[in-house]
Amino acid sequence: MEIKQSLLDYIGEALKTVQESVSVAESVTAGYLQFSFSQMKDASTFFKGGITAYTLEEKVKLLKVNKEEAESCDCVSKQIAEEMAVHVADLFNTDWGISVTGYARPVEESDQKIFAYFSFAYKSEVILSKKLELSPKTNAMTAQKYYSEFILGCFKCELNQMIILK
Repeated sequence: MEIKQSLLDYIGEALKTVQESVSVAESVTAGYLQFSFSQMKDASTFFKGGITAYTLEEKVKLLKVNKEEAESCDCVSKQIAEEMAVHVADLFNTDWGISVTGYARPVEESDQKIFAYFSFAYKSEVILSKKLELSPKTNAMTAQKYYSEFILGCFKCELNQMIILK
């Protein structure tokens, strides 16, 4: 499963059209979103970078997530995703912050389920947060790629709305 180049091209062109920038904070997708943005034409004009933070300590230190909330949910919640999105945009000084945190394989902490939360922040405001759930039989790599493609598809929709409103 590969992310369609047409989706990546569309997002890149839309960001250039509205002259806005994006950064990414991810854990469960392990850099796949950052890799996807790097594959867009002229990526350096709108993609400022990202962070892959796996541990609670790094999410607290680098992305300023609430430590108590992170401890209570193994760093996987809507609130954590929202904090990650807002703070990565602040850290990289971008218009958009995209985040994702979750599980790519069933583990005890996830109740043997596979799910993730993702969030978009725009101009320091959370504008979208969702939970994605997959079958516990999903292969981990397939889950990571699915999350990434789904998030990019949602981001395309948000950019469409932005272009329509401008």
